Amino acid sequence: MSETTTETARDEAAGASASSGTSGATIELENLTKRYPGSGEPAVDSVNMEIKAGEIVIFVGPSGCGKSTTLKMINRLIEPTSGRIRINGEDVTDIDPVKLRRKVGYAIQSSGLFPHMTVAQNIALVPKMIGWGKSRIKSRVEEMLDLVGLDPAEFHGRYPRQLSGGQQQRVGVARALAADPPVLLMDEPFGAVDPITRDHLQDELIRLQHELHKTIVFVTHDFDEAIKLGDRIAVLRERSHIAQFDTPEAILTNPADDFVSGFVGAGAALKRLNLTRVRDVEIADVPTVTIDDPLQDIFNKLRAGGTNELLLLDKRGRPYKWLRRGDLMRAKGSLARAGTLVHDTVTRDATLRDALEAVLTDNAGRVAVTGRRGEYTGVVDMETLMNSVHEMLEADRLEAVEHQHELEEQRAQLTHQAQEGDGGEGKA
Repeated sequence: MSETTTETARDEAAGASASSGTSGATIELENLTKRYPGSGEPAVDSVNMEIKAGEIVIFVGPSGCGKSTTLKMINRLIEPTSGRIRINGEDVTDIDPVKLRRKVGYAIQSSGLFPHMTVAQNIALVPKMIGWGKSRIKSRVEEMLDLVGLDPAEFHGRYPRQLSGGQQQRVGVARALAADPPVLLMDEPFGAVDPITRDHLQDELIRLQHELHKTIVFVTHDFDEAIKLGDRIAVLRERSHIAQFDTPEAILTNPADDFVSGFVGAGAALKRLNLTRVRDVEIADVPTVTIDDPLQDIFNKLRAGGTNELLLLDKRGRPYKWLRRGDLMRAKGSLARAGTLVHDTVTRDATLRDALEAVLTDNAGRVAVTGRRGEYTGVVDMETLMNSVHEMLEADRLEAVEHQHELEEQRAQLTHQAQEGDGGEGKA
């Protein structure tokens, strides 16, 4: 058998095992501590934490509290002064840190792509370093670009400077996942992009996690981002002391103390909109036409339909413009001048808060829902969103009433016990 044939066979076998994907690993931090020379206090002081396989854990806390330092000690970009790190039960504190980093994906703010390398070369970097064959690397690069929603044919040969900020971050995530690591560390990866792009990148991460089931540790200073992304959130004080480590629901409804309440802030009920996804509510449909449809057919559909508007899709089936009766007449039959551009869309993985902001921004009473390549899949309207808000507020009201009743019962019991005690003393 020739060398090329042997490599192909080996890559096909490895690819077959990789196609199922490596799921997440457990992470245990035991008394993890970092002291810098000349500093009186440790930067990170005896952190103990267990992270389950396949969950997203968010580190959130004030600037300088040690959250990024704690994250970087997991893959030993920063060496711990003392303590232990176990991944899937294996103590990684004493193994070669370079080998460890090749097994742990890492994504940072501003993507960290090498500017002199193409997109494909950036993604292929770690697989090449750990000895994958050429055919397997080529296949993996295309797979990863498709996974993060970038057309391999279009982006394969581009350089980072030719990409938007959001596209660079997608490539950064693709590179971090290329060698199929069980653990992905993300250090404020979406902090340098605009709010709309940030929302879409967050949705993309949620979608990826549904498919990949990695263990993700994510640092952010944005509590709303933590609520949206996290299965559990670790609210950290100075020196990475854990103020509360719990689900977003528990932290929103029952913050451990005033420090955590400060992070939750006002409007906890509305923040809970970040806990419900578009896929969890009713997605309606509207009549659509495409940019290639004859003008007369579009006229006829507007006249005949029971609705006052149509959604015009581009050649790829993506929302392009809203067309209303009279738009084509006023624009003298030209689609170029007719209708209102679609400014924002949401995916099924977007939160109801994202959808509500998009509806209010567009001031049109609804927002288009799209698939992974931006194709139209439906709409969510203001009525659906407001019903969800009212349901959450009513649930919060009932919970508050129930809590008040419990407090009153406890006071009554204490009063009764005190009175019985006084009566007993009097009789004595």
